[in-house]
Amino acid sequence: MRASRGIVGIALGLAAGLAFGAGGVFVKPLLEAGWSPGAAVLARISIAAALLVVPALIALRFDLRPFWRARWTILIYGIVAVAGVQFAFYASLERIPVSMTLLIEYLAPIALVLFAWATSRRMPQLIVLGGSALALAGLWLVIGPGGGDLDPIGLAFAAIAMVGVCVYYAIGERATEQLPPVALIAAGFVVGAAALGVAGLLGLMPMDAALVDVDFLGGTAPWWVPLLTVGAVSTAFAYSAGIAAIRLLGSRLSSFLGLSEVIFAGIVGWVLLGEALGPLQILGGGLILGGIVLVKLERRPRDAAAEAAPEPLPVSTHA
Repeated sequence: MRASRGIVGIALGLAAGLAFGAGGVFVKPLLEAGWSPGAAVLARISIAAALLVVPALIALRFDLRPFWRARWTILIYGIVAVAGVQFAFYASLERIPVSMTLLIEYLAPIALVLFAWATSRRMPQLIVLGGSALALAGLWLVIGPGGGDLDPIGLAFAAIAMVGVCVYYAIGERATEQLPPVALIAAGFVVGAAALGVAGLLGLMPMDAALVDVDFLGGTAPWWVPLLTVGAVSTAFAYSAGIAAIRLLGSRLSSFLGLSEVIFAGIVGWVLLGEALGPLQILGGGLILGGIVLVKLERRPRDAAAEAAPEPLPVSTHA
């Protein structure tokens, strides 16, 4: 049973990584047509919220009381893990190179390992540390951060985005005891969309939209086609699959599986946009996968205890 849960969890985690990674291909035509990142993000989150509201109500049997009982969890999830990550990410892009912003944001799995080490005062298993180092090296090769002005405020915003990703995994592991996953995500999207809307009204994030036809997957489509695609696939489905994976695998392994997003982003860009992958990116993808495998091989305390426990002695039937 546990093995099957693990297989399903890994499949869901990789599916979430693929959906997240394809988001850049879906959003790129909108940005090239004149959409601001803030407007695109607000629209995709609002679409995802609209798509998940009814499933969330069905999961709760139309009982709204669990939303109120979990209100603080929902607020933190929506403001920090949804709106905060997006706002900090794009605020960082205005000050430092995109590659450096991505590298810092994707340090979330390493940060979770270090946080667990600091709070529990127990050193992670060597296989986890080895997997972390391997994944970090692979991430560096895939993203390939180059030179540029490393503005301290930009670095701080990138670090805030990374913390928001950590909160996403931490809440995803614990909050499902309060709410069904789809209800948590839907409520978080509503809060996140409201927070981003306020940021737009205050002028903190530009909200420019161009309602024109755009180039999309080798053809031309109305602006709402890529927007609906990214909202449904790379937001609603991606978050839902990600939270389900966290429930089955825990935050640590799920966060490392989340690194597959950068691999899938490169593959999708290569297949759909013709953006070739270089040898270093391919090598980096292999290192990330190797790091994920090592983290998956971590021995749980129960497993170690079961191996250490002595076998029961046979009971003699003789007097």
